[in-house]
Amino acid sequence: MEPTPQEQDPERLRLTGHGLVLRPWTGTDLAAMVEIFDDPDIAYRTPFASPFDVAAARTHLRNARTGLAEGRSLRLAITVDGDRALGEVLLNVTTATIGYCVGAAYRGRRLAVRAVEVMTDHAHRGLGLPRVHLEIEPGNRPSEGVARAAGFRLSGKAPERVTDKGREFTVLTWTHDAPSPVNE
Repeated sequence: MEPTPQEQDPERLRLTGHGLVLRPWTGTDLAAMVEIFDDPDIAYRTPFASPFDVAAARTHLRNARTGLAEGRSLRLAITVDGDRALGEVLLNVTTATIGYCVGAAYRGRRLAVRAVEVMTDHAHRGLGLPRVHLEIEPGNRPSEGVARAAGFRLSGKAPERVTDKGREFTVLTWTHDAPSPVNE
């Protein structure tokens, strides 16, 4: 079987569904990255640099490209038109963990739910991952809502202690199992 153009060139990857186009970040997205990621709520809940400036955006772009080229991670811009970035969805292929964030100006449109659904489907069907995870801090109601709406369930795994930017907190693991094959 011949590799598809997307497999030959990861920069051409496009995941579509639920009214979204998820695509790799490009050099033209630096200003959008700053707009999206330079946000106190995102800084509090994610490992993104704060303040998030153009230099941080360049580093993020470089890391996203490297992870994609090496097959370790997919850090994709969330778009509705394949162009303007509204947020990011990430799949760490090694740990089968999904992360996401949506720019403050674009919240309330179910972008996170839809992006997680598209990425989850790709993880299961496209990459063959039997289970994917979300790690959510207890009390983060918006992310708990995204998890539930995207079909994730709390696992029985013990809370994990995390330290990020000097802040200590716990995260709970939410899981989504690949659909069972239908017996014909």
